[in-house]
Amino acid sequence: MMYGQILHQQSPDKCFINVNVGGYKQRMAHNVLKRFPQTRLGRLLSCRSQEAILELCDDFSPSEMEYYFDRSPLFFCYVLNFYLTGKMHLVDGLCIVSFHQEIEYWGIKERHLDFCCSNKFHELKGLADENCWDRRSDELPLDSSASSVEELSVLEDDEAMFEGSWCGDKRKKIWVLFENPGYSPTAKAMAVASLSVVVVSIIAMCIHSMADFHQMDLNEKKIENPVLVFFETFCVLFFSAEFILRLAVAPSARKFLCSPLNIIDVMSIMPFYVTMACDLMNEGENTDLENVGKVVQILRLMRVFRILKLARHSAGLRSLGATLRHSSHEVGQLVLFLSVGISTFSVLIYFVEKESQESELQTVPIGWWWATISMTTVGYGDTCPVTPAGKLIGTLCIICGLLIVALPITNIYNKFSKFYVRQRHIDLRQSSN
Repeated sequence: MMYGQILHQQSPDKCFINVNVGGYKQRMAHNVLKRFPQTRLGRLLSCRSQEAILELCDDFSPSEMEYYFDRSPLFFCYVLNFYLTGKMHLVDGLCIVSFHQEIEYWGIKERHLDFCCSNKFHELKGLADENCWDRRSDELPLDSSASSVEELSVLEDDEAMFEGSWCGDKRKKIWVLFENPGYSPTAKAMAVASLSVVVVSIIAMCIHSMADFHQMDLNEKKIENPVLVFFETFCVLFFSAEFILRLAVAPSARKFLCSPLNIIDVMSIMPFYVTMACDLMNEGENTDLENVGKVVQILRLMRVFRILKLARHSAGLRSLGATLRHSSHEVGQLVLFLSVGISTFSVLIYFVEKESQESELQTVPIGWWWATISMTTVGYGDTCPVTPAGKLIGTLCIICGLLIVALPITNIYNKFSKFYVRQRHIDLRQSSN
């Protein structure tokens, strides 16, 4: 056990330091510690004051020149072996999380693990991290403001902000009616009415795109269908009144305006008023406003944001938004893998198909399009390889696309399941209050 004493028993005393780890005493040679100057014991050699020493150890005896560490003496035996061999090994029977904490304390890096233990360490650590995430998701209080799901829902702490404010009791009642459909039959009726108006608005937007419902005036100029205009105006006025009322009774206007769902509300009603203003300006036939018609068309397309208003009434959509925010790393990896694959296969298909007169894959940009629809398994069929080599590359492209897309899906699905279950618990608890 006394590795330092056995190996350096002929060295003078001044070349040693005395270490006491949980009652286990050990003399360690300076030249051994200097091999790893970034470790905790190696950094002791460069300390020039007692304050610096106490930052690295729990106690220090200047008279005996002994350093005290309140750590596991059993694990320290493995640390001693690391200083002598330069390799760290896993400790049998020790939790992988505790092992990781111990090597971090002693300043030993994961790269110092021997090859016989490195793969096992990373495998066990990955399982521990996954279980830890699941446990935090299950144990995190549902009324915690740190929860990403609850950032998209009403927090109970918001109700305390009404105390002492202007018309606090009345504003609180109205706020709860809008934000908690399970609070009372009136709140549920208001939620159903709001959802119905959203659905009507989406249906009207879809019908507006159908040529059968278009109308012409006496000058053969296309005009809006009066019935659709009525529904459009009614829906926007309803959304506007609802938003203004909710803003007026909100406990914090700043927090209300920064909420993702409320930003969606603004973006869904803003095109109507901007379009109305553009139409009024266009009536003057000002030559400077010749592009107003294009602007109006673009703004009308923004009405598609009304579909996202369904998230206010759907736990699944709110959970999906939270999952995407917390899966940015996985989504980024997926985009990166697809980009590399698309770039690679687009160049390969170009070189094998460019000599064929029948093939449409005559440029790299067209190859990008083909590789994109192939790797994502969409396969429109508008472009396809015709040479045997091109078909072989196409087969490899599809197989690689399946593997790349499947890699991060499991993690994203697990996160979505957790967020959805917790969001359902929040909705059920609000309904029971």
